[in-house]
Amino acid sequence: MSTQPQKVALVTGASRGIGAAVAQRLARDGFALVVNYSGDAKPAEALVAKIAGAGGHAVAIKADVSDPAAVGAMFDRIDAEFGGLDVLVNNAGIMTLSNIAETDDAVFDRQIAVNLKGTFNTLREAAKRLRDGGRIVNFSSSVVGMLQPGYGVYAATKAAVEAMTSVLTKELRGRGITVNAVAPGPTATDLFMHGKSPELVDRLAKMAPLERLGEPEDIAAVVATLAGPDGAWINGQTLRANGGII
Repeated sequence: MSTQPQKVALVTGASRGIGAAVAQRLARDGFALVVNYSGDAKPAEALVAKIAGAGGHAVAIKADVSDPAAVGAMFDRIDAEFGGLDVLVNNAGIMTLSNIAETDDAVFDRQIAVNLKGTFNTLREAAKRLRDGGRIVNFSSSVVGMLQPGYGVYAATKAAVEAMTSVLTKELRGRGITVNAVAPGPTATDLFMHGKSPELVDRLAKMAPLERLGEPEDIAAVVATLAGPDGAWINGQTLRANGGII
């Protein structure tokens, strides 16, 4: 039997969609999971039970990533319960589409608060506390390359995440920690499907040369590679996991 302590991974916004798929995949790969959520506890607790039922170990911790104090308290609890953290996956994010001319301050501020400040808040803690040899995986989006109308603020938050990813890679020199970003394209989640006609979904699915939507498990596989031993030499990169849409 291995005497190595179990590695610990934190996935933000992990109670549903891509985050839930990432948490389950990392649990299957042998990580103890911290399932972060900000609202309804039921989906997070159901995911923890599902991971436990499959033989894994997970806990759910509520924290709004846009709140620095809540993020600090979450890292304190991880340190207390697990003795440290090895992998941070910054999955939490929101998206509201509107043309720049029609975007009100509240919509702008909320996307900045969650997508940009939220990622910054967890990166700041991880930069101080992540165990040497750890992994950080941020979430960008392929809209940073597609630059479609209506995505101005959202794409700007994700472009900023890519910039921080590259900078933090260099700031963590000497500690063996890799920092990368994953940029999904259209992915079949409830959030993506909401409000879209079947015709629109089909058209978006056909945009990629592989002619289908991504599945949450497709994205989870990329995160798992970056978080696992096979990702050891990938650092400071943004991987567009989008079936070739751009």
